Amino acid sequence: MSRIGKKPVAVPSGVTASVDGQTVKMKGPKGQLQFIVHDDVDVKFENGQVKVAPRAETKRARSLYGTARAQIANLVEGVTKGFEKKLEITGVGYRAAMQGKNLQLALGYSHDVVYQIPEGITIAVPKPTEITVTGIDPQRVGQVAAEIRAYRPPEPYKGKGVKYAGEFIFRKEGKKK
Repeated sequence: MSRIGKKPVAVPSGVTASVDGQTVKMKGPKGQLQFIVHDDVDVKFENGQVKVAPRAETKRARSLYGTARAQIANLVEGVTKGFEKKLEITGVGYRAAMQGKNLQLALGYSHDVVYQIPEGITIAVPKPTEITVTGIDPQRVGQVAAEIRAYRPPEPYKGKGVKYAGEFIFRKEGKKK
């Protein structure tokens, strides 16, 4: 049995939750999200809590219901607090700036990289070497951060590139004479 799946997801005040068949919808101060639960998982909303249980005792159902509970907990956190990923830029001349609704990155190429920000995602550049990606959907926030990082991933010799805040870059020693 999943330890995470057994715990019910508490719905805080200010958030309205509804379970319609296999669709769980959350509406809060930051916006609205929904998640479609797999058919092997039973989901119920009662007493201000969303409860998840496997429909049958199959290996698939037991493995999916903990995941479904975590996804529903992410819906609650997304509509109340939101999610945030921070990126750091390291390298001489590497910088980021907002250009209208787009993110402009100078990453050592012959041209600047212009990243169009998708709907529902907010990008802030507090310093030219810091990027903050925020939104209510953790998957989309992580995907946008990964796309920005993919333009120039950190290299192991000098550590130049775009990395997540707190990410450890395994460094290599350079060529010896």
